[in-house]
Amino acid sequence: MTIGRHSAVELDPSLDDYELAAALVREAGQLAALMRMAGLQSEQKTSVSDVVTAADHAAEAYVLEQLRRCRPDDGILGEEGASVPGTSGRTWVIDPVDGTYNFLHGSTYWCSAIALKDASDVVLGAIFQPDEDKLWAGGRARPATLNGEPLTVFHDDRGARNSTAVAELGAATYIHPSWLMDPLCAMPWHAAATSAAALRMLGSGSCDLGRVADGQLGCWFQHSCPEWDWLPGKAIVRAAGGAVDTVRVNGLEWFMAGGTMAVRELRAALESGSVA
Repeated sequence: MTIGRHSAVELDPSLDDYELAAALVREAGQLAALMRMAGLQSEQKTSVSDVVTAADHAAEAYVLEQLRRCRPDDGILGEEGASVPGTSGRTWVIDPVDGTYNFLHGSTYWCSAIALKDASDVVLGAIFQPDEDKLWAGGRARPATLNGEPLTVFHDDRGARNSTAVAELGAATYIHPSWLMDPLCAMPWHAAATSAAALRMLGSGSCDLGRVADGQLGCWFQHSCPEWDWLPGKAIVRAAGGAVDTVRVNGLEWFMAGGTMAVRELRAALESGSVA
């Protein structure tokens, strides 16, 4: 098949769900990378840092077409507008380019991500960062891996990562500058941010969550994440043996991932910023 000037692979429907998810993010990410090389323009969505490109649309169109062919009974939900009702009780959630602002400005810190969820929770996730050739995957039925190698940071002999306090860890996060002007958001964010040893704000939640799963980042928190920004990484962190949680503070939903102690402490810090 051809999308624009770029050829994309038709995937084998006999692949299992994990293989299919990995193949989809790899192909979508490579397609977006090729389109960036050829030159792209962007459109603003909600702000100058919230943008969309033709590569976002093309990568989502590719994943949509492959899923409709390979998993015709499943539902599909995509960041760029894909919405297909299913009959199986399962839904694929697509983020064709996570970190589009980074992607557009030449950074390597962007990815393609996908999750599969059912009526109870997320089943699996896959994240591919093309410029660094990193593919994280994992879920309920399969331990987390990076490029096929098991992730063991939460399963070492000492169990150190799950018992490490957030004060000893670097925390990845994201908050748009406009939210810092709202005390209902700024107060819990500030409480969590100042509880960590260091902060990283890199601009792709799924890339962040992959690195929480493999140990490069200690923990992560962010508010108001749509499913495509949360579910792929949630599945992988949990499959790696880490912890995930959500909490509502001042009317905003906050999302957390990391070791057991760090997530517990992040939740407490966020709750300390409540005005109620």
